[in-house]
Amino acid sequence: MISKLLESLYTKVFINIVIENSQTVVYVEVCSKKSVLQNMHKYFDTTTMNSKMYEFIHAYYKESPFCYVSILDKSPLQGAIPTCDVKEMSRYCDINSSEHRCFSKDWAYYTSEYDLEAIKHEYRSAGVDFIFSPFVIMANFFKDKIDNTLSMFVLLEDNYISFSVFDNSKLLYAEYLNMEHHKESDELLMESPLEDDELDGIDLEEIDIDDDSSGFDDFTNIEDLDSGEAIDEFSQEQEIKEIITKEEYSPTDGFNEDYQRFSLIKGALNTFYKDPKYNSKFIESIYIADGVGVTNDLKNYLEEEMFLSVYVRKIDLAVALCDMAKAEI
Repeated sequence: MISKLLESLYTKVFINIVIENSQTVVYVEVCSKKSVLQNMHKYFDTTTMNSKMYEFIHAYYKESPFCYVSILDKSPLQGAIPTCDVKEMSRYCDINSSEHRCFSKDWAYYTSEYDLEAIKHEYRSAGVDFIFSPFVIMANFFKDKIDNTLSMFVLLEDNYISFSVFDNSKLLYAEYLNMEHHKESDELLMESPLEDDELDGIDLEEIDIDDDSSGFDDFTNIEDLDSGEAIDEFSQEQEIKEIITKEEYSPTDGFNEDYQRFSLIKGALNTFYKDPKYNSKFIESIYIADGVGVTNDLKNYLEEEMFLSVYVRKIDLAVALCDMAKAEI
């Protein structure tokens, strides 16, 4: 009774933290019993707690004893699984090193115990009341669609994609996809094995070209070669270096972020179809919660190459965190 009386006398302050690639977003709402009195986004050029962020958060702590701090889980070792039965969970993840919660009787989400403790330690000066899974954010954001459709549902963050397939509120498959890992894999695949110091030792006079031209496949991607010119026109080492320089891989050349997202989504869907652990069904549509501001390229890739019906909704992740915290309170 006394607690309810105190709540009516004070405002509630909700502080919500989302860590991005190179900055942290802190969204604050100050609420009375019936309305939002103040809200604002504050951006900090850091991905860890620093003195400026602490001072900003601490200033709001002074306003009310009812202050709640929420943070979006960024652990790369998190996910969601189509069961809430502890005996079955080991089929999908290592439950010994994870902490899980049941979203419903049909599915659960999990994350690394170590990463949870790391978050609490990092923000110990501010205190953390809630650490929310992006899968929970996504499930609440698309509740109207998840409850009555068979579709893919995706939440886009800066470096991560929360991928899931739901059939009338029942989770069939989920995966937390790491874009940074995908970029590193592409760079390793596309990296040229020839370094400048290795090129210095190449003498084209010693290259033996067979009549069957079986070795020419390696040169099909060099656009500057004209099939009508003789190969001996390229006898200078400097010219070879210039050709290779033009062909050097850049993450923005054909492998932009939206294409990376498309590739990861396509790969996750293929896993869903092929892995016998999952009850796969044919998917015709995808709902995307866009928290980063993607271009139309992603939609076009999914429509033209996977023949999906694509629906995109903008989401403010920090505001979504706040809504979750208010629901918990």
